[in-house]
Amino acid sequence: MKEWFGLVARLVTGGVWLVAGALKLPDPYASVRAVRAYDLLPESIVPTVGHLLPVLEVVLGLVLVTGLLTRGAAALSVLLFAAFVIGIVSVWVRGIEIECGCFGGGGAKPGASAQYPWEIARDAGLLLLSAYLVWSPCSRYSLDRVLFRSRALTERP
Repeated sequence: MKEWFGLVARLVTGGVWLVAGALKLPDPYASVRAVRAYDLLPESIVPTVGHLLPVLEVVLGLVLVTGLLTRGAAALSVLLFAAFVIGIVSVWVRGIEIECGCFGGGGAKPGASAQYPWEIARDAGLLLLSAYLVWSPCSRYSLDRVLFRSRALTERP
């Protein structure tokens, strides 16, 4: 049962990363605007983060969906979701009203704070799924099982 739950966790988190990144790729300047709106990073690195984040999200999504290097990908996923939760909590506490930019868009948006609890809950749930994959990376239909068969078999419950 653990391996089936791992498959679902991989597909859900990987699918979210794929969709989020793919929606941002066509308009990298919107991604930069979204990163800038959080007002957390030094301006000198905002463009780099804004341009690289969608690419990282797509790659992370592909790696998770295919089940390649699952534990490492899931650990990176945990870190990113934690950063996103911290970012949303930060703007909420500071009274900043922005669209999260999670699936494109981003920037100032009046009344956006009404969505913050939902966005935090969503990202916290995805963080927990990712943490499960760090703890138990062995799952059905993964490239890890094909490429690293002897290790994958020893990680079974």
